[in-house]
Amino acid sequence: MIDAAAGAGSPPREERRRRLSPAALEVVNQKVRPAYSPVVIAGVVRIVDFVLIGAVGITLYLAYVARLDGFRWSYIAAILGMTFSAILCFQAADIYQVQTFRGRFRQMTRIISSWSFVFLLFIGASFFLKLGGEISRLWLSGFFIVGMAGLIGWRLALRTLVRKWARDGRLDRRTVIVGADENGEKLIELLNTQDDSDLDILGVFDDRGDARALDTCAGRPKLGKIDDIVEFARRTRVDLVLFAMPISAEGRILDMLKKLWVLPVDIRLSAHTNKLRFRPRSYSFLGEVPTLDVFEAPITDWDQVMKSLFDHVVGAIILILVSPLMALVALAIKLDSPGPVLFRQKRFGFNNERIDVFKFRSLYHHQADPTASKVVTKNDPRVTRVGRFIRKTSIDELPQLFNVVFKNNLSLVGPRPHAVQGKLNTRLFDEAVDGYFARHRVKPGITGWAQINGWRGEVDSEEKIQKRVEFDLYYIENWSVLFDLYILLKTPLALLKAENAY
Repeated sequence: MIDAAAGAGSPPREERRRRLSPAALEVVNQKVRPAYSPVVIAGVVRIVDFVLIGAVGITLYLAYVARLDGFRWSYIAAILGMTFSAILCFQAADIYQVQTFRGRFRQMTRIISSWSFVFLLFIGASFFLKLGGEISRLWLSGFFIVGMAGLIGWRLALRTLVRKWARDGRLDRRTVIVGADENGEKLIELLNTQDDSDLDILGVFDDRGDARALDTCAGRPKLGKIDDIVEFARRTRVDLVLFAMPISAEGRILDMLKKLWVLPVDIRLSAHTNKLRFRPRSYSFLGEVPTLDVFEAPITDWDQVMKSLFDHVVGAIILILVSPLMALVALAIKLDSPGPVLFRQKRFGFNNERIDVFKFRSLYHHQADPTASKVVTKNDPRVTRVGRFIRKTSIDELPQLFNVVFKNNLSLVGPRPHAVQGKLNTRLFDEAVDGYFARHRVKPGITGWAQINGWRGEVDSEEKIQKRVEFDLYYIENWSVLFDLYILLKTPLALLKAENAY
Protein backbone atom coordinates (compact mmCIF):
# COMPACT_ATOMS: atom_id res chain seq x y z
CA MET A 1 0.00 0.00 0.00
CA ILE A 2 2.77 2.43 0.94
CA ASP A 3 6.24 2.67 -0.53
CA ALA A 4 8.46 3.52 2.43
CA ALA A 5 11.58 4.70 0.74
CA ALA A 6 13.69 3.18 -1.85
CA GLY A 7 13.60 3.87 -5.52
CA ALA A 8 15.85 3.37 -8.46
CA GLY A 9 18.82 5.56 -9.11
CA SER A 10 21.89 6.70 -7.25
CA PRO A 11 21.97 6.84 -3.44
CA PRO A 12 21.00 10.18 -1.88
CA ARG A 13 23.65 12.68 -1.04
CA GLU A 14 24.81 12.63 2.57
CA GLU A 15 23.10 15.17 4.82
CA ARG A 16 25.48 17.97 5.74
CA ARG A 17 25.84 18.17 9.51
CA ARG A 18 28.48 19.97 11.51
CA ARG A 19 30.64 17.95 13.83
CA LEU A 20 29.97 18.98 17.42
CA SER A 21 32.43 18.97 20.30
CA PRO A 22 32.37 16.11 22.87
CA ALA A 23 30.91 18.51 25.45
CA ALA A 24 28.11 19.52 23.08
CA LEU A 25 27.42 15.88 22.14
CA GLU A 26 27.09 15.01 25.82
CA VAL A 27 24.29 17.59 26.12
CA VAL A 28 22.68 16.59 22.81
CA ASN A 29 22.53 12.91 23.81
CA GLN A 30 20.51 13.65 26.95
CA LYS A 31 16.83 12.77 26.73
CA VAL A 32 14.82 16.01 26.63
CA ARG A 33 11.03 16.25 26.72
CA PRO A 34 9.00 18.98 24.99
CA ALA A 35 8.45 22.13 27.03
CA TYR A 36 5.11 23.37 28.36
CA SER A 37 4.29 27.05 27.96
CA PRO A 38 3.96 28.88 31.31
CA VAL A 39 1.59 31.33 29.61
CA VAL A 40 -0.74 28.52 28.52
CA ILE A 41 -0.51 26.80 31.92
CA ALA A 42 -1.49 30.04 33.69
CA GLY A 43 -4.36 30.55 31.25
CA VAL A 44 -5.67 27.00 31.78
CA VAL A 45 -5.49 27.48 35.57
CA ARG A 46 -7.59 30.64 35.25
CA ILE A 47 -10.19 28.73 33.24
CA VAL A 48 -10.27 25.87 35.77
CA ASP A 49 -10.59 28.35 38.66
CA PHE A 50 -13.50 30.08 36.92
CA VAL A 51 -15.33 26.82 36.13
CA LEU A 52 -14.70 25.42 39.62
CA ILE A 53 -15.96 28.49 41.48
CA GLY A 54 -18.96 28.97 39.21
CA ALA A 55 -19.88 25.27 39.39
CA VAL A 56 -19.74 25.23 43.22
CA GLY A 57 -21.92 28.35 43.54
CA ILE A 58 -24.53 27.26 40.97
CA THR A 59 -24.67 23.65 42.25
CA LEU A 60 -25.29 24.76 45.85
CA TYR A 61 -27.89 27.25 44.67
CA LEU A 62 -29.82 24.69 42.61
CA ALA A 63 -29.55 22.05 45.33
CA TYR A 64 -30.81 24.25 48.19
CA VAL A 65 -32.11 27.74 47.42
CA ALA A 66 -33.86 27.09 44.11
CA ARG A 67 -35.74 24.10 45.55
CA LEU A 68 -37.21 26.23 48.33
CA ASP A 69 -37.72 29.66 46.76
CA GLY A 70 -37.79 28.89 43.05
CA PHE A 71 -35.24 29.76 40.37
CA ARG A 72 -34.06 33.39 40.13
CA TRP A 73 -31.56 34.74 37.61
CA SER A 74 -30.32 37.29 40.15
CA TYR A 75 -28.51 34.52 42.03
CA ILE A 76 -26.81 33.32 38.84
CA ALA A 77 -25.73 36.90 38.08
CA ALA A 78 -24.37 37.26 41.62
CA ILE A 79 -22.44 33.97 41.35
CA LEU A 80 -20.87 34.98 38.03
CA GLY A 81 -20.01 38.39 39.47
CA MET A 82 -18.30 36.80 42.46
CA THR A 83 -16.48 34.37 40.16
CA PHE A 84 -15.13 37.20 37.98
CA SER A 85 -14.15 39.12 41.13
CA ALA A 86 -12.30 36.09 42.49
CA ILE A 87 -10.26 35.68 39.28
CA LEU A 88 -9.38 39.39 39.35
CA CYS A 89 -8.34 39.17 43.01
CA PHE A 90 -6.23 36.09 42.33
CA GLN A 91 -4.57 37.96 39.48
CA ALA A 92 -3.92 40.99 41.71
CA ALA A 93 -2.42 38.67 44.35
CA ASP A 94 0.02 37.38 41.69
CA ILE A 95 -1.22 33.82 42.05
CA TYR A 96 -1.10 33.01 38.32
CA GLN A 97 2.64 32.44 38.11
CA VAL A 98 4.23 29.04 37.57
CA GLN A 99 6.67 29.79 40.38
CA THR A 100 3.69 30.37 42.70
CA PHE A 101 2.08 27.11 41.62
CA ARG A 102 5.14 25.25 42.90
CA GLY A 103 4.83 26.68 46.42
CA ARG A 104 2.46 25.61 49.17
CA PHE A 105 2.37 28.14 52.01
CA ARG A 106 2.53 31.28 49.87
CA GLN A 107 -0.01 29.93 47.37
CA MET A 108 -2.50 28.80 50.04
CA THR A 109 -2.32 32.00 52.08
CA ARG A 110 -2.94 34.10 48.97
CA ILE A 111 -5.85 31.88 47.89
CA ILE A 112 -7.50 32.04 51.31
CA SER A 113 -7.02 35.79 51.75
CA SER A 114 -8.22 36.60 48.20
CA TRP A 115 -11.25 34.30 48.48
CA SER A 116 -12.16 35.84 51.85
CA PHE A 117 -11.82 39.34 50.42
CA VAL A 118 -14.28 38.48 47.62
CA PHE A 119 -16.91 37.41 50.15
CA LEU A 120 -16.34 40.42 52.36
CA LEU A 121 -16.77 42.59 49.26
CA PHE A 122 -20.00 40.77 48.37
CA ILE A 123 -21.37 41.06 51.92
CA GLY A 124 -20.52 44.76 52.02
CA ALA A 125 -22.21 45.39 48.66
CA SER A 126 -25.31 43.47 49.81
CA PHE A 127 -25.49 45.55 52.99
CA PHE A 128 -25.33 48.91 51.21
CA LEU A 129 -27.83 47.78 48.56
CA LYS A 130 -30.13 46.47 51.32
CA LEU A 131 -30.21 42.98 49.81
CA GLY A 132 -29.14 41.08 52.91
CA GLY A 133 -32.64 39.74 53.60
CA GLU A 134 -32.94 38.28 50.10
CA ILE A 135 -29.75 36.21 50.23
CA SER A 136 -29.63 32.80 51.85
CA ARG A 137 -27.01 32.85 54.60
CA LEU A 138 -26.72 29.07 54.52
CA TRP A 139 -26.02 29.15 50.76
CA LEU A 140 -23.48 31.95 51.18
CA SER A 141 -21.69 30.10 54.01
CA GLY A 142 -21.69 26.88 52.00
CA PHE A 143 -20.38 28.67 48.91
CA PHE A 144 -17.52 30.15 50.95
CA ILE A 145 -16.52 26.90 52.69
CA VAL A 146 -16.98 24.46 49.79
CA GLY A 147 -15.46 26.92 47.33
CA MET A 148 -12.37 27.37 49.50
CA ALA A 149 -12.02 23.62 50.00
CA GLY A 150 -12.33 23.07 46.26
CA LEU A 151 -9.73 25.73 45.45
CA ILE A 152 -7.27 24.38 48.03
CA GLY A 153 -7.70 20.79 46.82
CA TRP A 154 -7.30 21.84 43.17
CA ARG A 155 -4.20 23.92 43.90
CA LEU A 156 -2.58 21.09 45.89
CA ALA A 157 -3.13 18.78 42.92
CA LEU A 158 -1.76 21.49 40.60
CA ARG A 159 1.30 21.89 42.82
CA THR A 160 2.03 18.16 42.54
CA LEU A 161 1.63 18.28 38.78
CA VAL A 162 3.78 21.38 38.30
CA ARG A 163 6.55 20.01 40.49
CA LYS A 164 6.54 16.81 38.40
CA TRP A 165 6.76 18.88 35.21
CA ALA A 166 9.66 20.82 36.74
CA ARG A 167 11.51 17.58 37.57
CA ASP A 168 10.98 16.40 34.00
CA GLY A 169 12.40 19.67 32.63
CA ARG A 170 9.16 20.67 30.91
CA LEU A 171 9.14 24.10 32.54
CA ASP A 172 12.80 24.91 32.00
CA ARG A 173 14.00 27.37 29.39
CA ARG A 174 17.03 25.64 27.98
CA THR A 175 19.53 28.44 27.44
CA VAL A 176 22.90 28.86 25.77
CA ILE A 177 25.16 31.83 26.43
CA VAL A 178 27.16 33.52 23.67
CA GLY A 179 30.43 34.85 25.06
CA ALA A 180 32.80 32.68 27.12
CA ASP A 181 34.65 35.54 28.81
CA GLU A 182 34.37 37.58 31.99
CA ASN A 183 31.07 39.09 30.80
CA GLY A 184 29.64 35.62 30.24
CA GLU A 185 30.89 34.42 33.60
CA LYS A 186 29.35 37.40 35.40
CA LEU A 187 26.04 36.91 33.55
CA ILE A 188 25.81 33.23 34.51
CA GLU A 189 26.61 34.07 38.14
CA LEU A 190 23.84 36.69 38.16
CA LEU A 191 21.35 34.26 36.63
CA ASN A 192 22.28 31.58 39.15
CA THR A 193 21.42 33.91 42.05
CA GLN A 194 17.82 34.42 40.85
CA ASP A 195 15.15 32.77 43.01
CA ASP A 196 12.81 30.32 41.30
CA SER A 197 14.63 30.75 38.00
CA ASP A 198 13.35 28.61 35.13
CA LEU A 199 16.61 28.91 33.17
CA ASP A 200 18.64 25.77 32.50
CA ILE A 201 21.99 27.03 31.23
CA LEU A 202 23.43 24.33 28.98
CA GLY A 203 26.77 25.97 28.23
CA VAL A 204 28.53 28.74 26.35
CA PHE A 205 29.66 29.30 22.76
CA ASP A 206 32.50 31.54 21.60
CA ASP A 207 34.48 31.91 18.37
CA ARG A 208 37.63 33.18 20.04
CA GLY A 209 40.44 30.71 20.52
CA ASP A 210 42.76 32.92 22.58
CA ALA A 211 43.02 33.52 26.32
CA ARG A 212 39.88 35.72 26.35
CA ALA A 213 37.67 32.65 25.81
CA LEU A 214 37.38 30.46 28.92
CA ASP A 215 37.08 26.67 28.69
CA THR A 216 34.50 26.76 31.48
CA CYS A 217 32.38 29.76 32.37
CA ALA A 218 31.02 29.88 35.94
CA GLY A 219 30.98 26.09 35.92
CA ARG A 220 29.33 25.80 32.49
CA PRO A 221 31.35 24.16 29.68
CA LYS A 222 32.30 25.77 26.42
CA LEU A 223 30.31 23.80 23.85
CA GLY A 224 31.72 25.16 20.61
CA LYS A 225 31.83 28.07 18.21
CA ILE A 226 28.97 30.32 17.07
CA ASP A 227 28.50 28.31 13.86
CA ASP A 228 27.87 25.23 16.02
CA ILE A 229 24.80 26.76 17.71
CA VAL A 230 22.55 26.15 14.68
CA GLU A 231 23.44 22.46 14.53
CA PHE A 232 23.29 22.16 18.34
CA ALA A 233 19.79 23.70 18.45
CA ARG A 234 18.59 21.27 15.79
CA ARG A 235 19.75 18.22 17.70
CA THR A 236 18.38 19.20 21.10
CA ARG A 237 15.80 21.61 22.49
CA VAL A 238 17.08 25.17 22.91
CA ASP A 239 14.61 27.85 24.01
CA LEU A 240 16.81 30.91 24.50
CA VAL A 241 20.08 32.22 23.09
CA LEU A 242 21.46 34.94 25.36
CA PHE A 243 24.32 37.20 24.27
CA ALA A 244 26.66 38.19 27.09
CA MET A 245 28.45 40.68 24.87
CA PRO A 246 28.18 44.47 25.38
CA ILE A 247 26.08 46.51 22.94
CA SER A 248 29.26 48.27 21.84
CA ALA A 249 30.31 45.04 20.06
CA GLU A 250 27.68 45.82 17.42
CA GLY A 251 29.60 44.45 14.45
CA ARG A 252 30.29 41.04 16.03
CA ILE A 253 26.72 40.74 17.28
CA LEU A 254 25.26 41.47 13.83
CA ASP A 255 27.52 38.88 12.20
CA MET A 256 26.34 36.29 14.71
CA LEU A 257 22.67 37.21 14.35
CA LYS A 258 22.87 36.62 10.59
CA LYS A 259 23.68 33.00 11.40
CA LEU A 260 21.25 32.46 14.29
CA TRP A 261 18.03 34.18 13.20
CA VAL A 262 16.96 31.09 11.23
CA LEU A 263 16.37 29.22 14.51
CA PRO A 264 12.91 29.04 16.16
CA VAL A 265 14.23 30.33 19.49
CA ASP A 266 14.18 33.54 21.49
CA ILE A 267 17.37 35.57 21.06
CA ARG A 268 18.17 38.26 23.62
CA LEU A 269 21.03 40.61 24.34
CA SER A 270 21.97 40.90 28.00
CA ALA A 271 22.29 44.47 29.27
CA HIS A 272 23.92 43.58 32.59
CA THR A 273 27.24 45.26 31.65
CA ASN A 274 25.91 48.24 29.72
CA LYS A 275 26.48 51.68 31.17
CA LEU A 276 23.86 53.14 28.86
CA ARG A 277 20.46 52.50 30.44
CA PHE A 278 17.13 52.60 28.63
CA ARG A 279 13.71 53.03 30.17
CA PRO A 280 12.55 49.94 32.14
CA ARG A 281 9.85 49.26 29.55
CA SER A 282 12.56 48.77 26.93
CA TYR A 283 13.81 45.69 28.76
CA SER A 284 12.50 42.23 29.39
CA PHE A 285 13.87 40.76 32.60
CA LEU A 286 15.28 37.37 33.51
CA GLY A 287 14.77 37.74 37.24
CA GLU A 288 16.67 40.95 37.93
CA VAL A 289 18.87 40.75 34.81
CA PRO A 290 17.77 43.24 32.09
CA THR A 291 17.80 41.99 28.50
CA LEU A 292 16.90 43.42 25.11
CA ASP A 293 14.74 41.27 22.82
CA VAL A 294 16.29 40.75 19.39
CA PHE A 295 14.24 37.89 17.90
CA GLU A 296 11.29 35.98 19.30
CA ALA A 297 10.29 32.44 18.42
CA PRO A 298 7.21 32.67 16.14
CA ILE A 299 3.79 31.17 16.92
CA THR A 300 4.20 30.30 20.59
CA ASP A 301 2.00 30.01 23.68
CA TRP A 302 -1.72 30.50 22.91
CA ASP A 303 -0.99 31.12 19.22
CA GLN A 304 0.47 27.63 19.03
CA VAL A 305 -2.57 26.17 20.80
CA MET A 306 -4.96 27.96 18.42
CA LYS A 307 -3.03 26.84 15.34
CA SER A 308 -2.93 23.25 16.56
CA LEU A 309 -6.69 23.25 17.22
CA PHE A 310 -7.31 24.77 13.78
CA ASP A 311 -5.15 22.12 12.12
CA HIS A 312 -6.73 19.15 13.86
CA VAL A 313 -10.37 20.25 13.79
CA VAL A 314 -10.44 21.71 10.27
CA GLY A 315 -8.03 19.04 9.00
CA ALA A 316 -10.28 16.24 10.27
CA ILE A 317 -13.33 17.84 8.65
CA ILE A 318 -11.53 18.22 5.30
CA LEU A 319 -10.25 14.63 5.51
CA ILE A 320 -13.79 13.32 5.99
CA LEU A 321 -15.12 15.44 3.11
CA VAL A 322 -12.44 14.40 0.61
CA SER A 323 -12.24 10.73 1.62
CA PRO A 324 -14.54 9.61 -1.29
CA LEU A 325 -12.31 11.49 -3.75
CA MET A 326 -9.19 9.95 -2.21
CA ALA A 327 -10.71 6.48 -2.55
CA LEU A 328 -11.40 7.08 -6.28
CA VAL A 329 -7.86 8.39 -6.83
CA ALA A 330 -6.40 5.37 -5.04
CA LEU A 331 -8.40 3.06 -7.31
CA ALA A 332 -7.30 4.95 -10.45
CA ILE A 333 -3.63 4.76 -9.43
CA LYS A 334 -3.90 1.03 -8.78
CA LEU A 335 -5.53 0.40 -12.17
CA ASP A 336 -3.14 2.71 -14.07
CA SER A 337 0.23 1.21 -13.12
CA PRO A 338 1.68 -1.42 -10.78
CA GLY A 339 2.98 -0.34 -7.40
CA PRO A 340 1.73 1.12 -4.10
CA VAL A 341 -0.96 3.80 -3.96
CA LEU A 342 0.90 5.98 -1.45
CA PHE A 343 4.54 6.68 -0.93
CA ARG A 344 6.57 8.55 1.66
CA GLN A 345 9.04 11.25 0.76
CA LYS A 346 11.68 12.81 3.01
CA ARG A 347 11.00 16.48 3.57
CA PHE A 348 12.24 19.26 5.85
CA GLY A 349 9.96 19.79 8.84
CA PHE A 350 10.00 22.15 11.80
CA ASN A 351 13.53 23.28 12.70
CA ASN A 352 15.00 21.17 9.87
CA GLU A 353 13.65 17.93 11.31
CA ARG A 354 13.48 15.23 8.64
CA ILE A 355 9.90 13.99 8.30
CA ASP A 356 8.11 11.47 6.09
CA VAL A 357 5.37 13.14 4.04
CA PHE A 358 2.58 11.04 2.51
CA LYS A 359 1.62 11.54 -1.15
CA PHE A 360 -0.30 9.70 -3.81
CA ARG A 361 2.16 7.93 -6.10
CA SER A 362 2.41 9.87 -9.35
CA LEU A 363 5.59 8.31 -10.82
CA TYR A 364 6.11 4.82 -12.13
CA HIS A 365 7.14 2.68 -9.16
CA HIS A 366 10.47 1.55 -10.65
CA GLN A 367 11.40 5.23 -11.17
CA ALA A 368 10.44 6.39 -7.68
CA ASP A 369 12.42 9.29 -6.25
CA PRO A 370 11.90 9.36 -2.44
CA THR A 371 14.39 12.18 -1.89
CA ALA A 372 13.21 14.26 -4.89
CA SER A 373 16.81 14.61 -6.02
CA LYS A 374 15.59 15.08 -9.61
CA VAL A 375 12.90 17.73 -10.13
CA VAL A 376 9.81 16.67 -12.11
CA THR A 377 9.66 18.73 -15.30
CA LYS A 378 7.16 19.25 -18.10
CA ASN A 379 6.42 16.02 -20.04
CA ASP A 380 8.58 14.06 -17.59
CA PRO A 381 8.46 10.38 -18.74
CA ARG A 382 8.53 9.17 -15.13
CA VAL A 383 5.01 10.54 -14.49
CA THR A 384 2.07 8.19 -15.01
CA ARG A 385 -1.16 9.13 -16.82
CA VAL A 386 -3.07 9.47 -13.55
CA GLY A 387 -0.01 11.12 -12.05
CA ARG A 388 -0.13 14.00 -14.55
CA PHE A 389 -3.68 14.85 -13.54
CA ILE A 390 -3.24 14.56 -9.78
CA ARG A 391 0.02 16.56 -9.88
CA LYS A 392 -1.54 19.29 -12.04
CA THR A 393 -4.46 19.64 -9.60
CA SER A 394 -2.34 18.96 -6.46
CA ILE A 395 -4.65 16.06 -5.57
CA ASP A 396 -1.47 14.05 -4.97
CA GLU A 397 -0.96 16.18 -1.84
CA LEU A 398 -4.24 15.13 -0.17
CA PRO A 399 -2.70 12.23 1.82
CA GLN A 400 -0.71 14.87 3.69
CA LEU A 401 -3.90 15.36 5.70
CA PHE A 402 -2.78 12.18 7.49
CA ASN A 403 0.40 14.05 8.49
CA VAL A 404 -1.70 16.91 9.85
CA VAL A 405 -4.36 14.96 11.73
CA PHE A 406 -2.49 11.85 12.87
CA LYS A 407 1.28 12.45 12.66
CA ASN A 408 1.15 16.10 13.80
CA ASN A 409 4.27 17.02 11.80
CA LEU A 410 2.49 19.19 9.20
CA SER A 411 0.03 22.08 9.41
CA LEU A 412 -2.77 22.84 7.01
CA VAL A 413 -1.09 26.16 6.23
CA GLY A 414 2.59 26.99 6.35
CA PRO A 415 5.75 27.03 4.24
CA ARG A 416 5.71 24.04 1.91
CA PRO A 417 8.00 21.22 3.09
CA HIS A 418 10.65 21.04 0.40
CA ALA A 419 12.45 17.77 -0.26
CA VAL A 420 15.74 17.35 1.60
CA GLN A 421 17.59 16.97 -1.72
CA GLY A 422 15.66 19.75 -3.51
CA LYS A 423 18.04 21.58 -5.84
CA LEU A 424 18.22 24.60 -8.09
CA ASN A 425 20.40 23.34 -10.92
CA THR A 426 23.24 21.72 -8.95
CA ARG A 427 22.89 23.70 -5.72
CA LEU A 428 20.69 22.72 -2.77
CA PHE A 429 18.03 25.32 -1.97
CA ASP A 430 19.77 26.52 1.20
CA GLU A 431 22.92 27.14 -0.85
CA ALA A 432 20.98 29.12 -3.45
CA VAL A 433 19.05 31.41 -1.06
CA ASP A 434 20.47 33.25 1.93
CA GLY A 435 18.40 32.60 5.06
CA TYR A 436 16.51 29.73 3.42
CA PHE A 437 16.23 27.73 6.65
CA ALA A 438 14.41 30.59 8.38
CA ARG A 439 11.23 29.26 6.75
CA HIS A 440 11.58 26.21 9.02
CA ARG A 441 10.98 28.23 12.18
CA VAL A 442 7.37 27.04 12.01
CA LYS A 443 5.75 23.75 11.09
CA PRO A 444 5.42 23.33 7.30
CA GLY A 445 2.00 23.19 5.64
CA ILE A 446 0.03 21.54 2.87
CA THR A 447 -0.64 24.95 1.34
CA GLY A 448 0.86 28.36 1.99
CA TRP A 449 1.04 32.06 1.23
CA ALA A 450 3.61 31.48 -1.52
CA GLN A 451 1.45 28.84 -3.22
CA ILE A 452 -1.70 30.96 -3.48
CA ASN A 453 0.41 33.79 -4.90
CA GLY A 454 1.56 31.65 -7.82
CA TRP A 455 4.89 30.36 -6.52
CA ARG A 456 4.34 26.61 -6.73
CA GLY A 457 5.46 23.76 -8.95
CA GLU A 458 8.83 23.45 -10.66
CA VAL A 459 11.77 25.46 -9.33
CA ASP A 460 14.00 26.25 -12.30
CA SER A 461 15.22 29.76 -11.50
CA GLU A 462 16.68 31.60 -8.54
CA GLU A 463 13.76 34.03 -8.58
CA LYS A 464 11.25 31.24 -7.95
CA ILE A 465 12.94 29.89 -4.83
CA GLN A 466 13.75 33.43 -3.63
CA LYS A 467 10.12 34.49 -3.96
CA ARG A 468 8.92 31.40 -2.11
CA VAL A 469 11.21 32.20 0.78
CA GLU A 470 10.11 35.85 0.84
CA PHE A 471 6.41 34.91 0.92
CA ASP A 472 7.04 32.22 3.55
CA LEU A 473 8.86 34.67 5.82
CA TYR A 474 6.03 37.19 5.41
CA TYR A 475 3.57 34.49 6.47
CA ILE A 476 5.63 33.61 9.56
CA GLU A 477 5.86 37.24 10.69
CA ASN A 478 2.15 37.96 10.10
CA TRP A 479 0.49 34.71 11.14
CA SER A 480 -3.03 34.62 12.54
CA VAL A 481 -5.88 32.10 12.49
CA LEU A 482 -7.79 34.38 10.09
CA PHE A 483 -4.74 34.51 7.81
CA ASP A 484 -4.65 30.69 7.79
CA LEU A 485 -8.36 30.56 6.98
CA TYR A 486 -7.94 33.09 4.16
CA ILE A 487 -5.10 31.07 2.60
CA LEU A 488 -7.07 27.85 2.93
CA LEU A 489 -10.13 29.34 1.20
CA LYS A 490 -7.98 30.82 -1.60
CA THR A 491 -6.14 27.57 -2.27
CA PRO A 492 -8.75 25.94 -4.60
CA LEU A 493 -8.76 29.08 -6.78
CA ALA A 494 -4.96 29.11 -6.91
CA LEU A 495 -4.91 25.45 -8.00
CA LEU A 496 -7.03 26.26 -11.08
CA LYS A 497 -4.15 28.29 -12.52
CA ALA A 498 -1.48 25.60 -12.01
CA GLU A 499 1.00 26.97 -14.58
CA ASN A 500 4.13 25.49 -12.99
CA ALA A 501 2.80 22.17 -11.69
CA TYR A 502 3.86 19.13 -13.72
